[in-house]
Amino acid sequence: MDPSFRPLFTVEFETTPQIVGTVPAGYFRRTGIITAGSFEGERLRGKVLPGGGDWVLTRADGVTHLDVRAILESDRAEAVYMSYTGRLRQPPNAPERLALGETLGEHELYFRIAVQFETAAPRLLWLNDVVAVGIGHRRPIGPAYRIFELL
Repeated sequence: MDPSFRPLFTVEFETTPQIVGTVPAGYFRRTGIITAGSFEGERLRGKVLPGGGDWVLTRADGVTHLDVRAILESDRAEAVYMSYTGRLRQPPNAPERLALGETLGEHELYFRIAVQFETAAPRLLWLNDVVAVGIGHRRPIGPAYRIFELL
């Protein structure tokens, strides 16, 4: 059986970076604190609440490991905890391009995530059993992803 996917939603995060720097283990550590955002899909839409974050490390070869936690609030005021891990491989000039206000598209990046959800909202309990994947792109104000339910 080959895997199949169903679009779940598109999510956009606004983040504020906090740089730790290159730590003794040899990788570059930074965080991206989530300040706002939104998500929109056929079955689910709403806003991203401030306070979550992206705790990332970048290896010496330039590949970034993602470790993200966020709280989504549906348009019906239902809370959903979203967590994901993943990888980002981007061109060496990505930081400069983002600083100039450019967006780095999906075709320029390997920006993939594995997503899980937790909620107590009766209408959304089905999310607790979903494994999802996402494909991202980078905007100067934060990342954005197309999220798909793995069927």
